[in-house]
Amino acid sequence: MTDPILFGSTVQTLKKALDGLSAQQEVIGQNISNVDTPGYRAQKVDFKAALRRALNQDGKVVMQTTHKAHLSSTQPVDHFQISLREGGALRADGNNVDIDVELTQMTETVVQYQALAQLISRKFAGIKQIIGR
Repeated sequence: MTDPILFGSTVQTLKKALDGLSAQQEVIGQNISNVDTPGYRAQKVDFKAALRRALNQDGKVVMQTTHKAHLSSTQPVDHFQISLREGGALRADGNNVDIDVELTQMTETVVQYQALAQLISRKFAGIKQIIGR
């Protein structure tokens, strides 16, 4: 069991957000590397919805039961939904990756990641100061 002061809900939420941004960065990198691959369709990560679910349900996703004999269960949110990106111009070769969109999203993701990393760093710096070094 982890200490709630060191690894409380703030740190856990920041960790999930950093994991989601990391997954988003990987998918954007895949899109960029496949910009010239015929038939490749751009993908996206919807980590914000998973993060919202985690915040609303204390990090648990409740499985839906559709029959009274089904067992109820919860599982931690540790994955993010990857899906095809809607919209975008489909080229003649069937590829819809727009390098300008990808580079813009990569920049936004990097800035968000850095901001969250600074927040978690400040959280630990505060704890270190409280402990007295």
